[in-house]
Amino acid sequence: MADKIAEKKPNVFQNIAKFFRGCKSEVKKIVWPTPRQTFKNMGVVITVIVIIGLFVFGLDRGLYALLNLVMNTGTS
Repeated sequence: MADKIAEKKPNVFQNIAKFFRGCKSEVKKIVWPTPRQTFKNMGVVITVIVIIGLFVFGLDRGLYALLNLVMNTGTS
């Protein structure tokens, strides 16, 4: 019985404090990109968006033309 009392679980507030101390130490490890790196990454993202948008646009127009060909509709 005395062993069970000695092996008391940590307090809930101690667990919460330990969690936030761990979070604080992890935040200190973050390496933020420089403005130059951020601008370069933004350029890559915008380029990829434009390329994918053009691909989807071309695919849409091509499939629409194929549908018109198959269904013999006069609209374009």
